[in-house]
Amino acid sequence: MLLADDKDAMIESALSAGPPSVTAHASIKDGPGGAVLREGSNGYTCYPQQETAGPMCNDAVWDALISALMNKQEFKPGRFSVSYMLAGEGTAIGVSNSDPYATDPASSDDWVKEGPHLMIAVPDPAMLEGLSTDPKDPVYVMWKGTPYAHIMVKVAAEHEHE
Repeated sequence: MLLADDKDAMIESALSAGPPSVTAHASIKDGPGGAVLREGSNGYTCYPQQETAGPMCNDAVWDALISALMNKQEFKPGRFSVSYMLAGEGTAIGVSNSDPYATDPASSDDWVKEGPHLMIAVPDPAMLEGLSTDPKDPVYVMWKGTPYAHIMVKVAAEHEHE
């Protein structure tokens, strides 16, 4: 779905990412580092679906994590942080569960395209120890061993929201 020329469609897509308690007062941008489509006041920013990821609503820590990832920079969350992806991945291509820089699903044996989920960043990577890294599990760690490691929490199956 190409949303780039349709502001209303971008806003609708962005709002699908989080619960009303988050989206009602969230800022909306057309993409990471992009133009503000709507100013908000609760510290969350919601984004419409992008090529590689579905719609998401991030707090400042998650925005910093995504920025560091896009710029291949080191990152340390500093505090517990939640990103909402309640619309799942939509028509986005998804990501590798182990390599945050992978771009080709055909060259990865652990490509993930989730349904509705939450992503949780934790301040200390040791907090991830003992958690599964298997995307078949309802809760698992994505990108373990990288500065962008986080917990994935499935909240519904993809088909429940299509």
